[in-house]
Amino acid sequence: MEVVHQCAAGLDVHKDTVVACVRTMANGKAQRECRTFGTTTEELEALRDWLTSCGCAVAAMEATGVYWMPIWKILSEGKFRLIVANAAHIKAVPGRKTDLNDAMWLADLAAFGLIKASFVPDEEFQELRTLMRARKQLVREQTSHVQRIQKTLTEANIRLDSVLSDIMGGAGRRMIEAMIAGVRSPSKLAALGDRRLKATPKELYDALHGRLTEHHRFLLKLHLGQVDALDAAIRAVDAEAEARAAQMDKEAKADEAPFSGLIDLLVTIPGVSKVSATTILSEIGRDMDRFATSAHLVAWAGLCPGQNESAGKRKRCRLRKGAPWLKTMLVQCAWAARRAKQSYYKAQFLRLKARRGPQKAICAVAASILTAIYHMIKNEVPHNDLGADYFDRRKPADKVRRLVGQFKKLGFAVTLQPIATAA
Repeated sequence: MEVVHQCAAGLDVHKDTVVACVRTMANGKAQRECRTFGTTTEELEALRDWLTSCGCAVAAMEATGVYWMPIWKILSEGKFRLIVANAAHIKAVPGRKTDLNDAMWLADLAAFGLIKASFVPDEEFQELRTLMRARKQLVREQTSHVQRIQKTLTEANIRLDSVLSDIMGGAGRRMIEAMIAGVRSPSKLAALGDRRLKATPKELYDALHGRLTEHHRFLLKLHLGQVDALDAAIRAVDAEAEARAAQMDKEAKADEAPFSGLIDLLVTIPGVSKVSATTILSEIGRDMDRFATSAHLVAWAGLCPGQNESAGKRKRCRLRKGAPWLKTMLVQCAWAARRAKQSYYKAQFLRLKARRGPQKAICAVAASILTAIYHMIKNEVPHNDLGADYFDRRKPADKVRRLVGQFKKLGFAVTLQPIATAA
């Protein structure tokens, strides 16, 4: 096998130490030198200077949790190419596993050019990505507290979720706050409802007729306070994300599209809001040249099936493992787009749902949204919905054949007569 890099380094990253191995070719033979460094800033700067003095062309390390991030920021200032690899892609032969052997294995793979570099965005996008991921975690925590409120009400035999679609809406919140304040009468609680409620006064009264104790009131007050605190934190993250986006617009290069402009483009897609557009951009960046085609981006996100072929036969395979934060956001956007009227994505979902089921159909819609995002960012154009009748217009003969087949299954013979067009 041909050596690609005459001098390469492998880094085995841990919480407190980094084992480094420099592999150098001399007279056709590989010579290795290994050292161990700490993870303090001073030690990492010494590691960077040592790798530079050795003349390393490339240094590779595994993506180990969050430990690689501070190391990346310091070593990226060196005069060598830094690679972060997926740990699942560079597993060594089992047995004889030590930190030193891992570093030597990484150095060998880097020297032969066998490591595929993972996508690491710029620092500004990394910070924005961290903000949006933190926001999603806060939303999850808030949802958990809302579920605990619902559980507490159920324990008190108050069936508020049976008559309200959102117990944290205007009417639901007024009722919960009244319960916390000590109101026990179901009629008084029902009077706090909205006229637009579908439930009848009797149904609302029966749902609010329970056994609410002081213990339940304490839990409701506790969880409601947590919901409000998390809501304030989410608003703070949104404000910080907007400030970051404005700062990125100011620091954008002449050949780079403004970040806020890309957000305005993405929100033209059915089901994509400003928050989801910011999250998607923070995950994939604004430079689409790193992906050869839209299919490469879809594969990187994990929205296409893996390959499983043996003996010339292709077997069924699950979706690939990709970017989990991006994939979940795109699926949420796909569910929202599925509810949009006269939309291509709704037509695509209904078409695939009949044959493949709702889960596979929604993943296909998410892949279509990401494909559109790729071309919109690359060409800086707004979204162009193909329309709900796209599949009918694309191949009308296929639809005719399908409908005729359905009639035959029902026991009817069908004769087709084309309608004469007016001259």
